Order: sequence, then structure tokens, then C-alpha cells
Amino acid sequence: MRSDSTTQAAQPQGIDLRHWSGSRLSLDYTFQHERLARFYAGDPARPEAWRTAIARAQAHPRQRGAVVTLLQAQLAARQAPEQARAAVVKLGDPQTVAIVTGQQAGLFGGPLYTLMKGLTAAKLAADIEAQYRVPCVTVFWNHAEDHDWDEVASADVLDGSMALARVTVTGGEGAGRVPVGRVTLTGDVERALGELEAALPPTEFTADVRDQLRGCYRPGFGMAEAFGRLIDLLLGPLGVIVFDGSDPAAKPLAAPLFLRVIDHPGHTSQLAAAAADALVAQGYHAQVVVQKDATALFSMRAGREPLRYRDGQFLIGDTVEDGAAVRAEALAHPEHFSPNVLLRAVVQDTVFPTIAYVAGPSELAYLGQLKDVYAFHETPMPLIVPRATGTLLDSASLRFLERTGLELRTLQAQDEHVLNQWLDAQLPPTLEQALQDLGQVAADRLAALLGVVSGFDPTLEGAVKSTQGRIEHELSGLHAKIIQAAKRRHETLRRQFAHAQQLAFPGGHPQERAVSLAWYMNRFGPALVPRLYDALPLESGKHWLLQI
Repeated sequence: MRSDSTTQAAQPQGIDLRHWSGSRLSLDYTFQHERLARFYAGDPARPEAWRTAIARAQAHPRQRGAVVTLLQAQLAARQAPEQARAAVVKLGDPQTVAIVTGQQAGLFGGPLYTLMKGLTAAKLAADIEAQYRVPCVTVFWNHAEDHDWDEVASADVLDGSMALARVTVTGGEGAGRVPVGRVTLTGDVERALGELEAALPPTEFTADVRDQLRGCYRPGFGMAEAFGRLIDLLLGPLGVIVFDGSDPAAKPLAAPLFLRVIDHPGHTSQLAAAAADALVAQGYHAQVVVQKDATALFSMRAGREPLRYRDGQFLIGDTVEDGAAVRAEALAHPEHFSPNVLLRAVVQDTVFPTIAYVAGPSELAYLGQLKDVYAFHETPMPLIVPRATGTLLDSASLRFLERTGLELRTLQAQDEHVLNQWLDAQLPPTLEQALQDLGQVAADRLAALLGVVSGFDPTLEGAVKSTQGRIEHELSGLHAKIIQAAKRRHETLRRQFAHAQQLAFPGGHPQERAVSLAWYMNRFGPALVPRLYDALPLESGKHWLLQI
């Protein structure tokens, strides 16, 4: 039966993140924010923090007209949905604020959490607009200036046997050396698409998904463009604006920040390093280890090389650069430069009237190093909102968890230990008692025998103990055989366990971090986004079990 996007999703079940996973920093940020308040702009759980963020974003001067013109050109080139284009026009209003998120330009959309971030931001924007009566748009920053091709060039899907199948694409010239946004897809993407189609279990949506992906990931398209087109397709109807930060036409908007970095070489990095030290002193971790000679900029002349400052000199690679020439180049050709991780967020929030950034755990951690960096660059720091986190399960897996009472996280170990424990607990009490009694009787009799033998012939003690060990081993084996018999009687339950385990933790990894968006598109079709949007709560502090 074809899925109906209007069908109500099942009520999500929440797992307290303290009983799920997370670093100490991410958990304290959510549950004990006061411990980290000095490192962030405000607590997103407090309404006054939102009011302050809105006022700051509206008051800060920005080149809204240039931003709108740039976005209109990008969205027109990608033929983005009309809802996204209307949101761009809305952004031109001086009162409009933005909820921003982003992700690297991954093959076939990257893992599920990419969509989770976008949906969290879109739902949050709608909520803020309604609650605070302020025009609010959603911006998805397409991170395409990293040069780590291997990190974005693969996609994992579950095949018909629920095993992970990996599809990898070979990039064009410069892959692994130049920013991902500059890498063009070659004819090899056709092979990768064929492998993907062969791996995906056939559904009523497979043909449509194949055509959608082939329309986005095609030879001659850049990786950033392909990724942007797919996010447009999925999130554009919700009014989400996809922004390609690697666009050379966008760099003049960031030029003042580039110049400030060059005029104060090393200061941005020093501020971030000091915050990292303060976090470590409070028992947290530093997400970004700052190099002493880092300036927070990359040179993009040839590939992507860090601009360093050492002993009063700028260096690109091993080449010494004249400071005045570097400044003149940044002024005349800002497209020759790119922010590193310590400056990228500040560039983002200089360009957009950001009141909140929806972050993953690693982003949350490094953003805690940037409060003073924002202040130095005279840019309002937004609130940081952790993205929604969840696992999509089918009705069979949810029924299995309900029937057994097993916690979802216990399925992560790639064995049947937890199932064996559960089956052990289901054995008839009389059987379990009989085994225990047998073991106890054997232990008592052998202990008595050992006492007699010790007085009769001490050299026989070893033989008695050896016999005791064999009996214990045999009893343990008997117990295991009984468990196996119970498992055979519950073969259906065993299959349900394996299915739930493979679906929730493919390869032992949380589903949302392991499985490509392409698999979910193939499974749920056009209902995926609207139903997940409806099902995904904004409530923080929980990992959600979702059935859509």
C-alpha cells in the first residue's frame, strides 16, 4: 500500500539522553546549563534568551540586499522550490531573523542526521515565528569548503538482508586536495548510482528515488551543487533556504572578517585556545586543538592551505608572504580565502541574522570555544540548540521492544547476549531452581569429599578439584543448551531481535549516523519529510523512537 503523507505518525517515545549517550559537555549544556553559561550566548530553554537574541540580530547591520541577490541567483541555478525562493524574499525584511544549521556536502544527502538537523531548524523557525511574532526563516549552510573528499564520498544503505552496503564515488580532478565544492562529479557517479539501486530493497518508490538522485548527482555537477539540489528537493518545500558557502560570489560578504584576522594575526586562534583551556579546567574537553601559528584562514589559491603566522611573517605552505600583499589580496580577491572552523560560524552569523544555530554534538563543543571570537569580530553570537536525535523503527521492532521490555541501547552490541539474558529470565522458575539446586548439591558433596580426601591422602586434592571443575563446566553447558532450546522455541522472537538490532544499530552504529538518506527516501517515499517533520518533537534532552 502506498504511504500517505497525511497519515498521522505514531506518538514518539523519548529516552532521556542521560540514559542514552552524549559527552559530559553536551549533557551539561542541556541539563545543567549554568555550568557552561560563560561559554555560550544564552540558554535556549529560557524565553528571555530568545528575546535578547532576536533583538541583537535585528539591530546588527547586515548587507541584506546583497545576501538576497546572492541567494536568488543560487536558488535559481538549482531550480529550488518556490517556497524556498519566497523565504529568500522574506529575508530582505530588516526584522526577519534566521534559524541556521548546516552540514557537509555528502554523497546522496549524507546520513539521516543531516535531515534531522534541517527538520529541527525548520520546526524551530516556525515555533519562534509563532511564539515571538517575528518573521523567521530557515537557512541550511552547505559546507563545501572542506577538502576531505573521503569523508563525503561514500553512502551506506541497508540491503535486502538488512546488512550495510557501502557505495563510494570517485571525484574529479583535485578530489582530496581542493575544497569539495570545487570537485566535479565524473561519469563514475553513474556507476555509483547503479550500485546504489542494486543495493536498495525494491519498493514502490525505488523508480522515483532513482530519478530524483540521478537528477541531483549527475556527471558535470559539482559535489556541492548535487548535495544542494537534493536538500532543496527534500527541505525546500518547507521554506528552507540552502546556501552554498563555497560560492566565490559570497566571499565579499565575509571580507571584513578576513581583513580583521590579517590585521590581528593569531588573535582569533588565541581567543579560541584560551576558551579551550577554560573548558578543560572545568573538566570538559576541547573539541578544537588550536595550532599556535594558526590565523583562522585558509588560502584557496591552489587547493586549500592554512594561512599561518610565525615569527612576524605570514606563510602559505612553506612560502613566506608579505603582510601588506596578503591584506591587499583579501581586499581585492576575498574569494582567495576561506575561514577555518574557528571563523566559519562567525562568517555565517555575519552574513545571516542568526538567532540560533542547530548543532550536532561536535559543533556544540567547538562553538563553546568561540564566544570571545564572536565579540572580537563584533558579531552577535546566536543561541545554540542541539539538533533532535532519533531512531526510526518499524512497528515490528517497536512491538518487540514493548514485549520484551528491552532498552533500545542494549541492542547496540553486535551479539545476542542481551537476548540470552532475557530468555534466561523467561525460563520456568522450577527449572531454574532445579539447576541451582543441582549445582549447590554437587558443590556441597564435593566440598565434603575434599575434606575427607585431605585427611586421607592430600595428593588426591587436585583430582577432586579437577572433578569439581568438570562438573561445573558440564552444568554450565547444560544451562547453555537449555537456553538454546528456549531460543529454538522462540525462533520468531530471535528473528525480531535480529531485525530490530540491525535496523537500530547497523554495524553497531546508531542508525541516524550510519544510514544514508537515500535508504529512507526509498523506504518511505514522498511521505518521509512531512511525516518526520510532524513526528519529530522539539523537546530537548531526549532521543526519540519514531515510527513514521
